[in-house]
Amino acid sequence: MGHHPLVRGDENARLYQYEQAVKQAFAGIEAVLRQLAAWQHESDFVGRAQGHARATLGFELPAELLQDTWIQALDTGRLYAWCVFETFRRMSAEFFEQRPLAVEGAASFHAFLQQCGFHTLDISPCADGRLAHVIRYVLRLPHEPVRRKSYAGALFDVEDSLEKWVETEMLRQREGRPNAADAPTRYLKVAVYHHSSTRPDQEGCAAHGSDTRRAAQGALERLQAFRQGVENSFCCGASIDLLLIGVDTDTDAIRLHLPDADGAMDVDDYIDANELYHATANAAMGDAEATVQDHLRRHCSAANMTVPAPGMLRLAARLLCANLAQIDYVRRYHGGRYADIGHQERFIGMGIGFEEVQLRNLTYFAYLRTVEEGAQDLDVGIKIFNGLNVRRGLPIPVVIRYDYHGQVPGARARAEARCQQLEAALQQRYHAYVEQGLLHTLLMVRDCHAGASAEVVGGSLLCSDQEVH
Repeated sequence: MGHHPLVRGDENARLYQYEQAVKQAFAGIEAVLRQLAAWQHESDFVGRAQGHARATLGFELPAELLQDTWIQALDTGRLYAWCVFETFRRMSAEFFEQRPLAVEGAASFHAFLQQCGFHTLDISPCADGRLAHVIRYVLRLPHEPVRRKSYAGALFDVEDSLEKWVETEMLRQREGRPNAADAPTRYLKVAVYHHSSTRPDQEGCAAHGSDTRRAAQGALERLQAFRQGVENSFCCGASIDLLLIGVDTDTDAIRLHLPDADGAMDVDDYIDANELYHATANAAMGDAEATVQDHLRRHCSAANMTVPAPGMLRLAARLLCANLAQIDYVRRYHGGRYADIGHQERFIGMGIGFEEVQLRNLTYFAYLRTVEEGAQDLDVGIKIFNGLNVRRGLPIPVVIRYDYHGQVPGARARAEARCQQLEAALQQRYHAYVEQGLLHTLLMVRDCHAGASAEVVGGSLLCSDQEVH
């Protein structure tokens, strides 16, 4: 398949190389354990197992999980969870140390955003792992300056977003960050729902019963509630802009619900990036954003809606152009449609953080401060992993993570304590899984202020030969 004329394809190869390297690292775990299960009664099992693990996975296994297999069967469930955790730990460290997904010109993104009339971009995708790559791949945005918090069904916590808005406006007032308080820019809140073009009634959003319109309407209502909350609390709703995006998780093509000049959106009216891809297939090379902006104006005219502000139009065009590149990516490297249109996540990510997870179908997110407030998101995740792992006798790996700001006294200790609290609450809520050895945890914290790598601080599978930092 040839490149689309409005798409620069030079970045796609780098993104694909990274995707494949990480996915293959996780995919290789089961094959290694199947081989170990076949060798477990041989006299040289431990040495042979460690050599095979080093050669295929890149690390050795905990010795105590390999010993005494002549007495009792190899505990492949514990080994599986341990390997998933170690693979993620290594991937996480590489992400922060080597920056494999760094974006050229990322430093200029804030300037572009402000030129469009926005000082903050806050995105809430659905927690479904098939949207985990929405920032760096689907929308081709730099991940550092974009706030991302995922919730089941894209039903984000309005109060949490309100707190972030207050924090942002306080920084603008007191420190002029990211720009001065009197600058004519607004806070842009984006919700991202999803659907499946291949199996719309089966592989859509589980939180909405695979009902695409209900998913879009639910996300839109949260956006409207957020703006209403700002207006009711601070009388300044004009400082808020909203945007609704849908993603076809089979092809990564987006539906962009363009707001009109008054900020209103309609769940039944959108620009389909896949249709745009084909409509511009014969476009002359040149200014892609200008070409797409012209397409957007024609869409507004056909829909009898007022054209949005120039800044919103410009940002919408950039997001659509970026998505054309992702559609091209899926066409070139995945035959136009992913083979894994259903769930294939490797672990649940729970807590606050996970900036390094920018890949599709790797992690189911459950961003939360307490298990109780995130019970719905967690229950959806556990249900997904019942189908992926438990039915095959494999445990559910859960990485509990809490990022903290190291410049705040005592922040690290509080982050560790919060991980432990979340672990205890998780084990209590799903005690039946724990008792059967079907749920394991890894606890990590990270100083996000320093840009450091995450550190392991506990978990259900830490062995005597492992070091906790």
